[in-house]
Amino acid sequence: MIFTPHVTVATVVEHEGNYLMVEELSEGNLVYNQPAGHLDANETLEEAAVRETLEETGWHVELLGVVGIALYTSALNNTTYNRTTFFAKALKREESPALDDGIQQAIWLSYEEIKQQANKLRSPLVIRAIEQYQNGHRYPLSLIYR
Repeated sequence: MIFTPHVTVATVVEHEGNYLMVEELSEGNLVYNQPAGHLDANETLEEAAVRETLEETGWHVELLGVVGIALYTSALNNTTYNRTTFFAKALKREESPALDDGIQQAIWLSYEEIKQQANKLRSPLVIRAIEQYQNGHRYPLSLIYR
């Protein structure tokens, strides 16, 4: 059997103490997540993070750095994800964005509001990424090289 982890990206976008989140359907449940998704062929991790953020929230962002890299195996589907989490600055939002399938809305939430939704987070990586960001885990984009 060949082990093939899924390469994913996520973006922590903070503005005035609130975080850009998506409310999405996953396995028939409404959950909260950072803008996140899979790496496409012929795409850099940075390009994937910017694209996924726009597709899921309608926000154009400028990546500022890397929060961290995680390896996570979902108990729901036994899939292993290699997730690179970036942090970014929100630039502007499209007027009437067409959001990805399954995305119900993009929403700004405080850390406390996100913690209150702990049982509705897509994975434990969601709150962990925000806490790492808050604790100063901020690395330059040059951490990633090709």
